[in-house]
Order: sequence, then C-alpha cells, then structure tokens
Amino acid sequence: MRKTVRLAALSAAGLLALSSLTACADEAAGRAAGSGSGGGGKGEQVKIMVGGLDKVIYLPAMLTQRLGHFDAEGLNVQLLSEPAGVQAETALVAGQVQGTVGFYDHTLDLQVKGKSVESVVQFSHAPGEVEIVSGKAAGDITSPKDFKGKKLGVTGLGSSTDFLTKYLAVKNGVDVHEFTPVAVGAGPTFISALEQGSIDGGMTTDPTVATILDKKAGKILLDMRTPEGSQEALGGPYPSSSLYMQTDWVNSHKDTVQKLVNAFVKTLMWMSTHSADEIAAKMPADYSQGNKALYAEAIKSTLPMFTDDGVMPQNGPETVEKVLKSFNPNIKNAKVDLSKTYTTEFVEKAAQSAG
Repeated sequence: MRKTVRLAALSAAGLLALSSLTACADEAAGRAAGSGSGGGGKGEQVKIMVGGLDKVIYLPAMLTQRLGHFDAEGLNVQLLSEPAGVQAETALVAGQVQGTVGFYDHTLDLQVKGKSVESVVQFSHAPGEVEIVSGKAAGDITSPKDFKGKKLGVTGLGSSTDFLTKYLAVKNGVDVHEFTPVAVGAGPTFISALEQGSIDGGMTTDPTVATILDKKAGKILLDMRTPEGSQEALGGPYPSSSLYMQTDWVNSHKDTVQKLVNAFVKTLMWMSTHSADEIAAKMPADYSQGNKALYAEAIKSTLPMFTDDGVMPQNGPETVEKVLKSFNPNIKNAKVDLSKTYTTEFVEKAAQSAG
C-alpha cells in the first residue's frame, strides 16, 4: 500500500462584506445545483463546497460519492463547486455549506481573523501544485528568483496558489510587491491567459498542467505534486487538500462528521490500492474533456500527494505556518494555535473501523 503520503480572503479592496459572501455562495450553489453532483436524496443532508470539483487535487470529494461511500454511511452529500479555494472557503464562512474541501492553510488565516475552523480529514501531504512558465517566458524565468517584474497567474487573490507563489518569491529574494499576481482561475482560463501572454507563468494543478504540457504551451518550473517536491520547494510536508469545517459545527454534529470522515478515509485507502486508470474510470466522463489517456496521466502525476489514511502529516502544520508567516503580516505578528486548526479524532476512529 502506498505510504506517500486554503482563509476569508483579503481582496485588493479589503474584506468582503458578509452580504457579498452570502451572495457569492448562493450564486455558486445555484450553478452547481444542476451539475449532477447532488446526493441520492436519502439520509442526512450535508453540503460541501469544493474549490474546483474537477481538479485532481480535490479528486477524493467526487470519487467518494462515485464509490457510494457517502450513501453507505447514511449521508446525502451535495457537492458544490467554486473555481478557487478562497471562494469555497467564503461559502463556509457565510454559513451556506457545512464543509469545504480546500487547502488546510485557510484554517490558520481564519483563526487570526477570529474564525474557528478545523481540518477533520487530511487528503494530502503535498500541495499538488505546479509552477508553470510560458514558452515565451521560459528563457527569462528559470527560478523564483526571476519573478521580479513578472505577471504570475493564481486561481484567485487570497487563494492558496497566491500564498504559495508569494512564499516562493520571498524565499528567493523577491518582495511580494515586485511581481503582479493575476487571478486567472484554472483550466481553460488559465491556459488562455498563458497562451495570450496575459501572464508569464503561474501556479496550477492537474488536469490543467497535463493539458498545458500536451499543448506545449509552457514548461514546469517547480513541481510540488510529490512529498519530495514539497520538501525541496517548501522545506517540509505541506498538508493541502482537506475537509475543513467550522469548529462549533463539528462539536455539535460529531456523528455526522464521523460518517463523513469514514467515507473519505475509505476512499483514500481505495485510491492507494488502485491505478490511475481505474480511478479515472470512476470519475464523471466530462472530467477527461475528451482525452481519457491524458486525464489518467494527470491523475497518475498527482497521486503521490495523497495520504492513504487521512492523517495530518507530522510537522505539516508547522511547515504551513512557516510559509504563511514569511509574507502574511497578519499571521507573522499573531500567535497561531496549530492544535485548533485540525483534529485527528475522527480519522483515528475511522481507521479503527476500517481495520
């Protein structure tokens, strides 16, 4: 068995008003309602917002539904989708959903903003992110030291791709004000921005990475889809994809949370014993965008980022805190209680149940 083991956003104009948060979540829910990602109509209802359902880094969300693990736990889970993790988090803070599948780093940022949110199951121990540079800019950008003066794509301002890009810049001697982050989303919008020169490079995930390489529209600068890549770029394991929820809700719905975690842990275990082709075959047909082989290859490239037990990787929270403190003044000057940003209570019980 394979053992390899995102923060109410500070926008350019400031924090969004709660009404805007609610409107955003309502709009997202409306878009996703007819997407075929709703539950089976039976059991306890739970809404989960995902920072991009078709992103491979968040694959366990849809796969758990496709494998029937939610149903088996007596849950009717509705999976909603937002293109960026920061928008998915917004829906949680607005109270529109009970959970978010997004990056663990959001729990730290939210804590210093007075919001108590915790990861209840950790899907990954590496970011699953890739820094891509366009073919035209490849000669000018050979490392993050060359970010100065460049336009770099991120899924959204305040997103985890934004965080990681800023960290890589600062780590390599480039101030966050010396380059321009551009919110370009993922998939076709990211690829179009790269091809048209709207960005010189950017951070994205599979299947976008696989498509860019297939089109020869760019090349990889940094690959953080593996624990080794995370170690090299970030100095340690970087827990990213997770299911995080508001702590008050977790404490008042422990039975429901346990069922959710049970379902996700079953999926992670299943993933660890099945090939990329087998995993791809379980996913919605449209996720492959007409190229099944390329989609399977995208999954294969990203699989090393996932845990097989949902457990928070040792020293992972500390790595995330180090990364955020390097450029985020709100966190740098605040004391973060890492023990309140995640819990292992539910994954431990899930493991006992599975064993």
